[in-house]
Amino acid sequence: MRKSNEKGFTLIELMVVIVILGILAGLIVPRIMGRPDEARQAKARIQIESLETALKLYKLDNGNYPTTDQGLEALVAPPASGTPLKNWRQGGYLEKGKVPKDPWDNDFIYLSPGAHGDYDLSSRGADGEEGGEGKNRDINSWESE
Repeated sequence: MRKSNEKGFTLIELMVVIVILGILAGLIVPRIMGRPDEARQAKARIQIESLETALKLYKLDNGNYPTTDQGLEALVAPPASGTPLKNWRQGGYLEKGKVPKDPWDNDFIYLSPGAHGDYDLSSRGADGEEGGEGKNRDINSWESE
C-alpha cells in the first residue's frame, strides 16, 4: 500500500520526459552532424596561421622565406638546396618537429614567391583539388575570414 505523502514519478511522467528528450535529440543531432566539415575548415585556417607564424620567424632569422623547392620542410630541417643558412634555428620553427598535414590528410600547398604576396599557402579542401564549393572549398593564406 502506498502512503499518500510518498513522492515519486509515475510511468506516464517518465514516458513524457523520454518523448521530450527524443524530440530534442531529433532536432539537435542533425545540426551537430553537419558541423565536421566546418570544424575541419576552421582547423585548416588555424594550421595555416601557425605555419605563417613559423614562416615569419624563419624570415626574421634567415632574411627570406624558403623557396618553393625548399618547401615547408625548411621549417623543420635546414634546407639542403640554396645558400647555406647561418641563423637557422636549432630544432626548427615548428613545435612538433614535423610539417602538419591538413585536416583531410593532404599536404599544404606552398609557393614562394607567391601570386598573392611573398608566399602562397593553401589547403585544397576535402577533395584535394583546386577550387570547389562547400567542404571542397580551398582555404588560402591570402583570404581572410
